[in-house]
Amino acid sequence: MSNVDDVIRCENLGKVFNEGAGKVSVLEDISLQIGRGECVAIMGRSGAGKSTLLHLLGGLDQPSHGEVWLNGQNLTRMNERERGLQRNQLLGFVYQFHHLLPEFTALENVAMPLLLRGQTKSAIHTRALALLERVGLQQRSSHKPGQLSGGERQRVAIARALVTEPRCVLADEPTGNLDKENAANILSLISELNREMNASFIIVTHELALAEKMDRLLVLEAGRLQQADV
Repeated sequence: MSNVDDVIRCENLGKVFNEGAGKVSVLEDISLQIGRGECVAIMGRSGAGKSTLLHLLGGLDQPSHGEVWLNGQNLTRMNERERGLQRNQLLGFVYQFHHLLPEFTALENVAMPLLLRGQTKSAIHTRALALLERVGLQQRSSHKPGQLSGGERQRVAIARALVTEPRCVLADEPTGNLDKENAANILSLISELNREMNASFIIVTHELALAEKMDRLLVLEAGRLQQADV
């Protein structure tokens, strides 16, 4: 049973992939609770299953065993449509490669998650512009991703993740494709937005400097999560 105060909770989570004639177990019996406003970093070697774990926690993939709760609701027992609605209402996603749509402007990219909610165009425009302003890109709202720098594109991606006022943001290597200065700027922005919006962040990263700024650092090794000292 999930504690309603946990934004995300999983119990005995596992994932097994078919590989040729055999099976490969990537995650084994992972249990985790993420509180409201908490920032958690997950580290581990390449191929350890960090992205797989993030996908399971976000309802983007189904576990081989175990269960995931989002805001007290069991994601694992929902159908794909129901999981999609929960993701749109309660989660934001940020990736190493920004995944912005190249044919749309920064403003249009940020507004995309709101279009599913049936809000008026004026309300969507106002909210999306406010988020772009918050990440310092209001002057670049009409620019397409190809006209923006790497750091600017990632800030647009963060604005898009937060435009729905999610309970939790799942970020997969959000600074992995940036130089040191831009990575530090993104880290500062995440910290500020966490304080301002009280959104939880679960961040998969190879960057120890980023991980050390989080409330908790977890290490994924041999399919299991271990608490590490920050």
